[in-house]
Amino acid sequence: MSFQPIIPMGGAAGWAFLQRTQDAQKQTFNASAEMQRDASYYKENIGKISSAQELVDDYRLLKVTLGAYGLSDDINNKFFIQKVLEDGTFDEGDLANKLSDKRYYEMAKDFGFGDLSIPATQISTFADKTISAFQERQFEVAVGEQNQDFRLSLSLKRELGAIVDKSTSEDGKWFSIMGNPPLRKVFETALGLPNSFGALDLDLQLQGFKDKAEAYFGSNKISQFSDPSKLDELNRLFLIRSDLANGSTGMSSSTIALTLLQNL
Repeated sequence: MSFQPIIPMGGAAGWAFLQRTQDAQKQTFNASAEMQRDASYYKENIGKISSAQELVDDYRLLKVTLGAYGLSDDINNKFFIQKVLEDGTFDEGDLANKLSDKRYYEMAKDFGFGDLSIPATQISTFADKTISAFQERQFEVAVGEQNQDFRLSLSLKRELGAIVDKSTSEDGKWFSIMGNPPLRKVFETALGLPNSFGALDLDLQLQGFKDKAEAYFGSNKISQFSDPSKLDELNRLFLIRSDLANGSTGMSSSTIALTLLQNL
């Protein structure tokens, strides 16, 4: 990418700077030649796609598609992606329903190759929606090349907001978080859970997440994060604990200790 986001420092000060300048930096990033080429090609050609095979056979369309869901690392797994898309989401046995990472489910549902007689690629607004998601996530990727924690923080509101809005049980929402690698990383770090936590039985993991959330936020309900102040507190804890783990923080040890104690 020709434009790299400007992040002069890490920690709370770096995050505050990124928040202040994010809109302007995104505009510059999206105006770069590579991003413009990707967006133009997608808009001109995605409407011609009527099957999963046609999509995976076009590298440039597949690049934007996977990027829009944070799945760019799967660009060479064409057979796997085709299978996910062709199966759809309506049947319990569909591959997307079996995968713990629910980003595949969202992609299969949105495209509708296995669920709809006419796929969503034929809808006039589909290209713009996917391009917007691609641009947002690519900006996050570029930020992550300099500070991975900030990349996760940028995606937090979108990813967690989508789960908060789901019409499912609280446990179901927790399982959605557990099946979303970026969100899981934020929660595990913010709640001080060890790296070995993921090896536990799923029900034990669920209870562990809920107990820690209750201790830190006064509630184990995911719906609480619809409150911007609770969302900000989650992100603040994540950045503080991550800085501590990495041994690089712009905050004094006494300030960190006080912040953590205030959330116990």
